[in-house]
Amino acid sequence: MSKSNFSRRGVLKTGAIAGAGLTLPTYLRAESHAGFTNAPGDSEVILGFNVPQTGPYADEGADELRAYELAVEHLNGGGDGGMLNTFSSKVLDGTGILGREVKYVTGDTQTKSDAARASARSMIEKDGAIMITGGSSSGVAVAVQALCQEAGVIFMAGLTHSNDTTGKDKRANGFRHFFNSYMSGAALAPVLASNYGTDRKAYHLTADYNWGYTTEEAVRSSTEALGWETVNAVKTPLTQTDFSSYIAPVLNSGADVLVLNHYGGNMVNSLTNAVQFGLRDAMANGKNFEIVVPLYSRLMAKGAGANVKGIFGSTNWHWSLQDEGSKAFVQSFGTKYGFPPSQAAHTCYVQTLLYADAVTRAGSFNPCAVAEALEDYEFDGLGNGKTLYRGADHQCFKDVLVVKGKENPENEFDLLEIVEVTPVDQVTYEPDHPQFQGGALGTCNPGA
Repeated sequence: MSKSNFSRRGVLKTGAIAGAGLTLPTYLRAESHAGFTNAPGDSEVILGFNVPQTGPYADEGADELRAYELAVEHLNGGGDGGMLNTFSSKVLDGTGILGREVKYVTGDTQTKSDAARASARSMIEKDGAIMITGGSSSGVAVAVQALCQEAGVIFMAGLTHSNDTTGKDKRANGFRHFFNSYMSGAALAPVLASNYGTDRKAYHLTADYNWGYTTEEAVRSSTEALGWETVNAVKTPLTQTDFSSYIAPVLNSGADVLVLNHYGGNMVNSLTNAVQFGLRDAMANGKNFEIVVPLYSRLMAKGAGANVKGIFGSTNWHWSLQDEGSKAFVQSFGTKYGFPPSQAAHTCYVQTLLYADAVTRAGSFNPCAVAEALEDYEFDGLGNGKTLYRGADHQCFKDVLVVKGKENPENEFDLLEIVEVTPVDQVTYEPDHPQFQGGALGTCNPGA
């Protein structure tokens, strides 16, 4: 029996209004008298996991869902406890959240903003989810974060890398553990300049939505500050599967670097097309032609295979890290599923624990109490070293990894190697940085 069916039956049992012939949204019912949306009863609390189960980012979504299920298992006292054992906060004890068993419902974002909002709304209104998390697209994250702000629930963003999520589209009810486009540019540019020189001409192919735009802007500004020139930037549809027509003009453009601001299946396909067109073996301006992938993941590297060898990028986390938290998570995830977790899995697992921890420290499920517990919260033991959830914009700050495709991988999972751990100070910026201007955090909304 799915968790969704379990919780829906519970809602139908408690939500019917005698003689009225209708069922009100959970957050409008009498039992929400505690003053906030979907206040849980004494026995269980329902979380909503909204992930891309179809579409170009479905591989990330599947791994996110695995991580969420593992987090629920650990919160409820099952398994080996994972990062509950390494987390610097010691308030989570395997008895659920504030003594309530953790249940969950799932939705398919389809990597589409409208579909993601619809599934999130269903989980809030029909299933009684008190927190929504997930997603592998910044367009989805921004849309669902706005919905959660309106509904009065906390949104713990999944994999979202656009500056906009904690920039112009930030919300008081939303929090992001994942790093962002600015951080990728700040970490990558010095490594690219060191390896490829400062006299380079770049051609950008950019996914046509908010993540692509801010990633292109971040990489352009960081590399141009070190001497690179941008000769062209072309937007590509998120639904594109064959990028041949976009790759063909690159060799005659005067560029000697191709920057692929693509993610998931888009990156796998565009990189494959670029290699098929001979870019990896080409010369331009008297230099070896190079390809850069600003945002990497193990799942993308697996999809692209040998094409990733030697190609630089950045990542939020990698399973080869040797800190105690990362090792504990990799052990738990590997034991349960038979392979190492992706960065998407890591950030989603961590977000679930951070929400549970904030509720426990606050002693309340009220979203405003939870938000207050998360703001300017410093923690360790969840991978990436010491981390700060900045109160001004609800963005996490931590070290950033620069990686490249491994030349001689030992197995199908050993595809990326960490070439530099960029210290957090190098990727930290002021809340009013030009790449993040235009939005206000606002105030927390507790809903009903």
